Amino acid sequence: MSLTKTGDHRATRLGGLPVGDVLLSAVAAVSWAFIAMAGVAALGLHLLGADTAGSLGPMTAAVVALAVGGRVTPSGDVSAFGLEGAQADTAIDIAPLGVALVGALLLSWFFLRSLRSAGVEVAPRELLVRAGAVVVLFVGMLGGLAWAGHDLITIDGSKLGLSDIPGAGGLPGDLGDKLPGGIGGLLPDRLGDLVDAKAAVGFTVRTGATLLGGAAFVTGVLVIALLASRRSPLPRALSVVHRVVRPAASALVTVLLVTVVAGLAAAVYAMIGDDHPRRIAGAALLGAPNGTWLGVPIGLFVPWDGKATGELAKLLPDPLDDLLVSSDQPVTMGRLAELDNRVWLLAIAMAVMMLLAGVLAAVRSPVPEGAGALRFAGRCALRLGVVTALALPLLVWLTDVSAGASLSVLGFDAFGAGIDLHGHLGMALLLGAAWGAGTGALGALLAHGTGAAGGRASPLATSVVEAGDGPTGPYRPSSPYRPSNADTNPYLRPYEAPPRGEPDGVNGAPTVIGPVRPDPPRPRGGWPEPPPPPPAPGPTQDRPRRPGEDGR
Repeated sequence: MSLTKTGDHRATRLGGLPVGDVLLSAVAAVSWAFIAMAGVAALGLHLLGADTAGSLGPMTAAVVALAVGGRVTPSGDVSAFGLEGAQADTAIDIAPLGVALVGALLLSWFFLRSLRSAGVEVAPRELLVRAGAVVVLFVGMLGGLAWAGHDLITIDGSKLGLSDIPGAGGLPGDLGDKLPGGIGGLLPDRLGDLVDAKAAVGFTVRTGATLLGGAAFVTGVLVIALLASRRSPLPRALSVVHRVVRPAASALVTVLLVTVVAGLAAAVYAMIGDDHPRRIAGAALLGAPNGTWLGVPIGLFVPWDGKATGELAKLLPDPLDDLLVSSDQPVTMGRLAELDNRVWLLAIAMAVMMLLAGVLAAVRSPVPEGAGALRFAGRCALRLGVVTALALPLLVWLTDVSAGASLSVLGFDAFGAGIDLHGHLGMALLLGAAWGAGTGALGALLAHGTGAAGGRASPLATSVVEAGDGPTGPYRPSSPYRPSNADTNPYLRPYEAPPRGEPDGVNGAPTVIGPVRPDPPRPRGGWPEPPPPPPAPGPTQDRPRRPGEDGR
């Protein structure tokens, strides 16, 4: 649906491009994405109680900047904590993926919807202009957030209500075990030491790094949206993407979104009967994808390297915190299972998730004519293997955790405390290819055996057929029931000229007796009025006349 009026369509074109439609669609996509991200960030911070220590507006701007790849650095006076200069150093590199996911979904939806006005195919120049407009507006609005993301937070322990919280280790009611990603346990045992503490701590959004990160974020979102959307037009040169890439990419994106929904459902279940449901809800809004997408590569046996020291080790869930504190060896499923056998349930869930992706990819892939089950399974395995090999390292990179602190705040010494958790990108690529190929082949065999293969293929994918598989074009004629016969089909008979002096025919069909002649030209004054109909016969006209009735 075009966003410009029909009467203004020609006036707003420049070089063959609908300028008005491009600008309005870009403004709608960017504005709605930022509105949603700001709303989720503000609501999450409010539920966590962060607005009691500082202004909610600047904190929301800083969280949105972090979500889209920005950087936030601390500043201000922290001498009240007993530290000065280089000792007062804090660095956190954890993106709130819950905020980023909401913005990415809305940005993709509006951008893809604007492309549908182009029809079956979109010109390459129009696609670049539309995407470029979204990127420019997104980076420009992000610059405004970077300017607004500065604040000075005054921490007053007497107003935080910490004296009412029992400092028996961690959050009350075992809240730390229920929060997604194990973000509970951040508070130490001696909470009462903070009651009389006061300090002014600020934060600043780094504009240059934030703009570069935002440009990379919006570009990546648009590329993934074009690869995963099965009904959006593409340039003619990229028509092969409809059949080769989009079924597998859309299937993998679908199952990853399902894992996020499962994480939110787990958070809702944890809220039931808990003493602090607002904190669980706020943590789930901001970081549910962080926890669920961290479990995907771990469940697929991707090894991680990590180290946790000091009190910040309580950020990690059990048994990951015990493993990182006690050893420097890589984190694997086998070593986690030695501490808790229930970890194997994560591996089973991830295997089922990948099998579901294989079945979805087979159902959404067109089946070429004459292709058997093994040939179809091989194609699905190759395509899903390539897509998963690229997606799994991306998940590992997004869920990296790097946090360090050297603040003597909350009554304990945290010098040298920190968390570093990084996955092996090379192993993620290899394991992603193996998992994608295996589950893609198995899912294709299951779909082919049940007759569901190709049942949900998009029209854009079915209209593109490989060479040798059949005719190309938007329509594929069905196979005839029997071969054509000229004796029974008069339209297949060759044309024969009639004898001299006879009217010429159109073709050899006996139902057409002659050429189609145009109507005679209409007179200048119009056709004359037709004569009136004759009068109806009277009573005397209904019977024969008698002698003498005619006056003779």
